[in-house]
This record gives sequence, C-alpha cells and structure tokens, in this order.
Amino acid sequence: MTVTPIAQVPVAEKLTAPAAAKKTLTSPWASLAAFVIAVFWTVPTAGLLISSFRPEHDVKTTGWWHIFTHPSFTFENYRTVFSGTGETGLFPFIVNSIAITVPAVIIPIFLATMAAYAFAWMRFPGKDLLFIMIFALQIVPIQVTLVPLLNLYVKLGLQGQDAPAGGFYSLWLSHTMFALPLAIFLLHNFMREIPGELIESARMDGATHVQIFLRVIFPLMMPAMAAFGILQFLWVWNDLLVALVFGGFKIYPINAQLAALAGTRGSDWHLLASGAFVSLIIPLIVFLSLQRFFVRGLLAGSVKG
Repeated sequence: MTVTPIAQVPVAEKLTAPAAAKKTLTSPWASLAAFVIAVFWTVPTAGLLISSFRPEHDVKTTGWWHIFTHPSFTFENYRTVFSGTGETGLFPFIVNSIAITVPAVIIPIFLATMAAYAFAWMRFPGKDLLFIMIFALQIVPIQVTLVPLLNLYVKLGLQGQDAPAGGFYSLWLSHTMFALPLAIFLLHNFMREIPGELIESARMDGATHVQIFLRVIFPLMMPAMAAFGILQFLWVWNDLLVALVFGGFKIYPINAQLAALAGTRGSDWHLLASGAFVSLIIPLIVFLSLQRFFVRGLLAGSVKG
C-alpha cells in the first residue's frame, strides 16, 4: 500500500521582538523620518557655524542664509574671542573651565567607585537602606540645595569675605555631591555583573578588600568609569547655574563669559556664534577620544553570558 505524503503547508514565520524592531527601524519610512529629524537638527547648528565666520555688519543686518547669495567670510570674530581682553576674551575662562571640570570629574569617579564596591561586595548593617537613600537623592532638584550649600560654605570659610572669589573648592565639592548618587548607582550596577568567582578566588588567595579593589575590580571598571566620566565632563563643562552661585568673576567658566559676550547693551552679540564653537572644541575632543569606552560602558551589564 502506497502512502501519499501530505503536502506541508508553509507556516508564516513569526518574528521575534528584536527582529521585528529591526525590520521596523530599517524600513524606508523610518529612514525618511530619521533623515528629516537629522536635517531639522543640523540646520540650526550649520547656521550658527556660518554666522561665526560672517562680518559683524552682516550678522546684525541679515540672516545667515544670505551667505548663499552674498558670500562674505572673515576670521575676525575668532581672533577677537581668542585674543580679546575684558568681555571679549575667552582664553582665561577656558583655563577656568578646565580647572573646574577635571577635578569635578576625577573626584566623584574615585569616591563612587569605592562606594560601589562597598555596596556590591561588602557586608555591613543597613547596606540596602543606605543604597536606597543614595538612589533617592537623584530626584532632589539642584536648585533646592543651592542656598543651604551656600550657607554651609560661608560657615566653613570657603566663601564670603575670606574667599571673595568663591574659590574652586566650593565648585568641586558641589559638582561632586551632585554627581555621586548617579555615579554610585551606575557603577554599582556594572560592578554587580562582575563574576563573583573572581572575588572569591582572590579572597582564597588571601587578598584584602583593598587589594581586590585595586588589582581585580578597578581594571575591569575602566569602561564604566570612562562612560560616566564623559557624561560628568559634559555636564560640568556646560554648567552655568552652579558656577554663578558658588563661583566668582575671577574663576567664571567659559559659559558665564559667553553670556557676557553680548555686552550690557548687546553690542557684541555677533561674537556669540564664534564663542560657542570655541567652547565646543574641548568637549568634542574628549568625546571623540573616549567614544569607544563610552559605548562599551553604556552596554556593559546589559547582557549576561
């Protein structure tokens, strides 16, 4: 007896969620939407860049798009903001920004890494409650803390008559306190993904917590620390509020000076475009040089295995 095989009816292939999302995001409509968003995002920046090379008279009388019908370029704006004095010179304030930003990045990373190790691999009473309290500090608005911190700095002598310029110390302390909750949370989550066998094997070999932290944990934490370092660097470099509250004119960062470029009567506002691009140079160099660590740090701990 011959058995006739039954024809197999093709079953519609079911896409997994990642495959469906990839198919949706790579569709022609998604590509068109991404292109439109990129154009709307880029046009204002391109206009700012073009305005930074236009003469003062053209900037104050016509829009940047007139460059296509009446082209006119000059480097005078950049020469003014680089070598100018008083309200037009930016170089001393670039130095101030570097002096503020670098310690305000290194200090919270150093403290947060040690705190994250304690929360991840050490046992002590109230650890979970304390970690929840630190996590909750992320929702506290910075504006609420400015006046109490200012009063505290005055009592400690960091500001006031003994320190009329505010001093760098108050700025470093403020940025460190504002950054620690997020830094501890992010580094703790990354550190918990490190295999516990590494820690146990180091303990069996007689290593102390300090040795484990320096020789085992710290090298593995470099991508996460670099990722947070970039975020903190951009945050502090672009900060204006904290600098105005706790700083003084002698240590104002570049952002405070950019606001002063317009002058009290708005006579120098044509320099804002060139000054803005000058302030972008160092953050752009930092991001591009650490970009691979930034991506690795953001993806670290997202998958296991």
